[in-house]
Amino acid sequence: MPAPPEERRHERSFRSRLAMNVDAVVARADVRVRATFRERSWIVGETLFPFLAMTAFVMVYRGLHAPREYEGFVVLGGAMIAYWNNVLWSMASQFFWEKEQGQLQLYMITPVSRMSILLGMALGGMVMTTTRAAAILAGGILLFQVSLPLERAFPAFGLFVLTLGAAYSLGMILSSLFLLWGREVWHTVTLFQEPVYLLSGFYFPVSALGLLVGVLASVLPVTLGLDGIRQVFYGPAAHGLLPLRWIPPIQIALTVVFLYLARVSLRTMENLGKREGRLTLRGD
Repeated sequence: MPAPPEERRHERSFRSRLAMNVDAVVARADVRVRATFRERSWIVGETLFPFLAMTAFVMVYRGLHAPREYEGFVVLGGAMIAYWNNVLWSMASQFFWEKEQGQLQLYMITPVSRMSILLGMALGGMVMTTTRAAAILAGGILLFQVSLPLERAFPAFGLFVLTLGAAYSLGMILSSLFLLWGREVWHTVTLFQEPVYLLSGFYFPVSALGLLVGVLASVLPVTLGLDGIRQVFYGPAAHGLLPLRWIPPIQIALTVVFLYLARVSLRTMENLGKREGRLTLRGD
């Protein structure tokens, strides 16, 4: 028996909305992927500078005759920094830059979910940043002869994917907050950059900060993600903050919570824009 006309119209409408949102994801991701090697100055800033900082910490550990595992901690942290910087500068700050250029209203009037736009930004940003992170990781391994057990690469990669999912979900929340904070975005990005390097233990085991500080810092996905990846590769020598088996469920939970909060924050941002007209005004 054929479906009623109302049901068929509803099905066609759902398929049309789904297709538009998928196209939006692909379009926003494609822009990031194509920009991977277009801006030469970005390549230097996102690859060379983190590599220099990583090199400095490796030299410190060698000068102190620390265990070789610590050099591995630094190399893994240096690669993860590239992703965190991308979350801040290309995800969290994106809507603010679009507003300053007078293009934010185009995002607001498009008949697609803003979550689809952010998802496309996240996927494209992951691809773009992977080229930088891979260069940092390869340079650290080849230049400093850092050992990463390849037989443990698959579980480490799985935890890495969970970490990126949670980190970019957090970036979706910050994109709305940074937009509403307006001109303070520069100070906010700085606040979320250098202090996070410390709290997340990019260059040392986060357990060195103490259990209380480490647990509080675990609200940042990169903290537990990096700690877990080090535990996968180096076992007890990684001085893990929490048992490794706890970390994947926590990362999944953070992703779910952050996605929900991102949806709420986007809805709040849109309602504020409709009520006060602030989102299309430059320089707020």
